[in-house]
Amino acid sequence: MANTILEKLNDLQARFAEVGTLITDPAVIADQQRYVRLTKEYKDLEDLMTARREYENLLGNLEESKNILMGGEEDAEMREMAREEIAACEKRIPELEEEIKLMLVPKDPEDAKNAILEIRGGTGGDEAALFAGDLFRMYAKYCEAKGWRMEVSSASEGAVGGFKEVVCSVTGADVYGTLKYESGVHRVQRVPATETQGRVHTSAATVAVLPEAEAFDVVINEGEIKWDTFRSSGAGGQNVNKVESGVRLRYNWKNPVTGVVEEILIECTETRDQPKNKERALARLRTFIYDKEHQKYVDDIASRRKTLVSTGDRSAKIRTYNYPQGRITDHRINYTIYNLAAFMDGDIQDCIDHLVVAENAERLKESEL
Repeated sequence: MANTILEKLNDLQARFAEVGTLITDPAVIADQQRYVRLTKEYKDLEDLMTARREYENLLGNLEESKNILMGGEEDAEMREMAREEIAACEKRIPELEEEIKLMLVPKDPEDAKNAILEIRGGTGGDEAALFAGDLFRMYAKYCEAKGWRMEVSSASEGAVGGFKEVVCSVTGADVYGTLKYESGVHRVQRVPATETQGRVHTSAATVAVLPEAEAFDVVINEGEIKWDTFRSSGAGGQNVNKVESGVRLRYNWKNPVTGVVEEILIECTETRDQPKNKERALARLRTFIYDKEHQKYVDDIASRRKTLVSTGDRSAKIRTYNYPQGRITDHRINYTIYNLAAFMDGDIQDCIDHLVVAENAERLKESEL
């Protein structure tokens, strides 16, 4: 095991030196996309080289301490120190080996991207819309705690509150890699405010998290986009009612899998600035097409890895929020906790951490190491 790991780490040492030289090259720095990509690779390789140094030190200390005991060292204090060193090394080495193996597994290139978060009320009518609103607030507070920026692109409010549908863009560090675990059907069990007999109702909302596509990820013929403008509605002062700042785009796209031409309709009323709304509508169009065209890729992942509903069937139930019991249950990993109030207040990191651990275990099974 040790030789295999060291061989892989030694093979990467040359690449680490190469990337370190490249990111100081003015030509590379001028190419922003390449520079960002190489900087990320350098950081990942730097972490591996740090782990390599620790691993080599541990192996060296273990061998040296064993030689002290085997060599018949007469000093009792030295022998005791050697035994303690052996115990410490034998405890740390297997832990570090698992960490290194996980670091050597190729990362999903999507994980570092920003994300589009879509929440839609499902079965349950008004109660489903209210629950969708609760989920929106939960994610808003979580994003705030993470230092991420969350902006609403479009929203359709429910008759009694909440949202029939709300679409947001989330920007920050490793947004998609964190939020992707939230895709799927979220089910709520509680007594609705309109229920007079105290009966518990079951409703649902669907969450979709998509990696935000960049301009170079997909090809769009912008000359074929049909644009409409309209006056936004809702809060925002007099300007909202007087200026046609809302934009609607229609685009005919041929599905490469089915061959069927689909009309994509996207609206954006996020800002009072029409050009900005157009820019954001285009970003959502790119993300939609990117997501569709990469479905075969994500379906392949889903066939091998069951932790992430986000990589497969978004109609699958992933989590239940039981209000009478104050319970949250994530059905993918049999994770259950009883802190629903804090969870709905944005304290969802522990659940995500458990999902990360479960996915990492599955990723290790897929690796050859």
